[in-house]
Amino acid sequence: MRREPFGMSAGASRLSASERASDGGSRYRLRDLFTPLDTLLASGGDPRLALDPNDRVNAYGCAASPEPELWNFASATASTISQMAYDRAALAREELMHKCLFDEVEIAFDARCEDMREELRGHLALSSRIDVVFSPSGTDSQLHALFVARAVLGAAPVTIVVGADQTGSGTPHTARGHHFSTMTAGGMAVRKDGAVTGLAGDSIAVPLIDMAAGIAMRTDADAAVLHAVETSLAQGRRVLLQIMDSSKLGWRAPSEACLDEIARRWPRKVQIVVDACQARLGRRRLRAYLDRGYMVLITGSKFFGGPAFSGALLLPKGLSRSIGRMSRIAPGIFDYAGRCDWPVAWTMLRSRFERRPNFGQWLRWEAALAEIGSYYAVPGAFRARMLAELAAGIDSMIALSPSLRAIPTAIDKSSADDEEFVQATIFPFTLLRGGKPVSLAETSAVHRALACDMAEEISGSAADRQVAAQRCLVGQPVRLERQDGAPQAVLRLCVGARLVTEAWSPDTMQAQRNVQHVLDRIAHVLVKIELLLDRGAVAAVPTKSAFEV
Repeated sequence: MRREPFGMSAGASRLSASERASDGGSRYRLRDLFTPLDTLLASGGDPRLALDPNDRVNAYGCAASPEPELWNFASATASTISQMAYDRAALAREELMHKCLFDEVEIAFDARCEDMREELRGHLALSSRIDVVFSPSGTDSQLHALFVARAVLGAAPVTIVVGADQTGSGTPHTARGHHFSTMTAGGMAVRKDGAVTGLAGDSIAVPLIDMAAGIAMRTDADAAVLHAVETSLAQGRRVLLQIMDSSKLGWRAPSEACLDEIARRWPRKVQIVVDACQARLGRRRLRAYLDRGYMVLITGSKFFGGPAFSGALLLPKGLSRSIGRMSRIAPGIFDYAGRCDWPVAWTMLRSRFERRPNFGQWLRWEAALAEIGSYYAVPGAFRARMLAELAAGIDSMIALSPSLRAIPTAIDKSSADDEEFVQATIFPFTLLRGGKPVSLAETSAVHRALACDMAEEISGSAADRQVAAQRCLVGQPVRLERQDGAPQAVLRLCVGARLVTEAWSPDTMQAQRNVQHVLDRIAHVLVKIELLLDRGAVAAVPTKSAFEV
C-alpha cells in the first residue's frame, strides 16, 4: 500500500519515497502549497471529495470554486463554496507561504491550526478549556471519538448509535471501528469495512423512523435507548452512546430526561458523544453538552456552509487528562490523523504522530471559519427572526403544493438553549403524483434535474422555461426502508447560515426585502419541481446515484 502526503489527493504526487527523503520533506510540503487552490480544496479527504473528471463536481454536486449562479438550499448535505470563503482560503495560503520563509512548514502550519482552534472557540462562545481535534470530515471525527472513548472508559466500548437510520453512511462502519471507505484522507488504501487496527468493536443501531406512522419519529425512542444501554452494561461492557442533534431530517433524540436517567443510573460507565455534525443547535445547548462531559461532533460544512469536508471533535477539559495518561495507542488511528490535528497541549500523544500537514483539510476549515464568523456577526435578533420567517414561509409553500408532502417535525424545540434553532432549518418532503409517492429512481432524477438547466427539456411558456433553466441544489435524497412496502425517498429544502448572512442589513426595510428574495427563490425551486414532475422531463437527466453518501 502506498501513502500519499496529506496535502495532496491520492495519486497527485509523482515523487518517489527516496526523492521525498532526499528533499528533506519540508521543502516538498512547501511545494504542495503552490498547487492550484481548487486542487488543494479538493485534496486531503476520502473519495467522496474527489471531483468528477467530466463535470468537476464532487459526490455532493459541489465544485471546488464559487458558483454564484447556483442557488443552494442543500446545507444538510453540502454547499458550494462562497466567494468570501474562497478568498479567505486564498489569503490564508499566501500568509502561510510567507511565514514559511522564516520557519519550517510544519511549525508554521501547527501554529496556524492552533490559532484556528482559538477562533472556532471564539465564534461558538466556548471556554478556552474546550479542546478541538480537527479532521477531514465528521466521519473521521467519529473514529477520533471512539479512540478517545476507549481511553476514557478504560476498555473497548460497544457503540450505541441513536438515529442510525438518519446519520452518515459511514457511521455503521466507524461505530464498529471499521474503515468507512477504500481510501483514508491520508492516501492509505484500505479495505472498506475492514477493522481499524486496535479500534474494532461492536455496535448497536437504534433507528428513529417509524414508517408505519407515515414517516414519523418512533414514540418509544427513549425506552429503546435505555434498553440498549442497560443490556450492554449487564453484559459487562462499557458504552459509547452516540446521540443525535440533529439528524438528516432535523430530529433530536433521546430526550434530556432520558440522558438524566442514564447519568443517574450508570455514572462513569457511559460516555456520550453528540452527533451535531449538522451544527443546527444553539450555542447555549452546545455549551450545556460540553458542561455535562459529553464529546461533540461538529462540521463547518453543513449548516454553516463551508466546503465539504471539515470535521471537528470538541472535548471537555476533563477528558483531555485521560488522553494525557494514554500509554497504548491503537495503531490504526495513525492512518486517520496527523500531529497537527491534536491540540498542542497533548504533547505525549502528538509526539507519536507524523508531522504531515493536511493542506486541504486546513483550507476547508479556513473557508468554514469565514462562514461561521460572518453568521455570528449578524445580530441574534435578526437571525432568529429570519429563521422564523423562512420556516413559516416554507411550511406554507410545501403545504400548498399538490406534489409535495411534508415530513412532520419530530420534536418541539422550545428550550431557551435552542436559541434561533427553536425553528426548523431542514424541511423534508416526499414527492407525489396523483396522491401517491413517486419511485426512488424518479426522486433521484428530480434531484439531479434541479441542478441542471432544463429549459430545453420543458415544453411550455417562456416563463416555464425560465423557471426550468435555474440551477439549484437541495439536500440529497434520503432513502427510507419500509418493512411491508417499497422504500421511499425524501428530499430536503435546507436553510443555511449563508442565507442569513447575505440577507442581513442594518437597513430594516432592505433586510426584509432580502428575506423576501430568499422566499421567492424557494418558491421558484418548488415550481421547478412541479414542472419536472408534470412534464416528465427528468427522463432526460443522465443516470447517476444521488442518494446521501
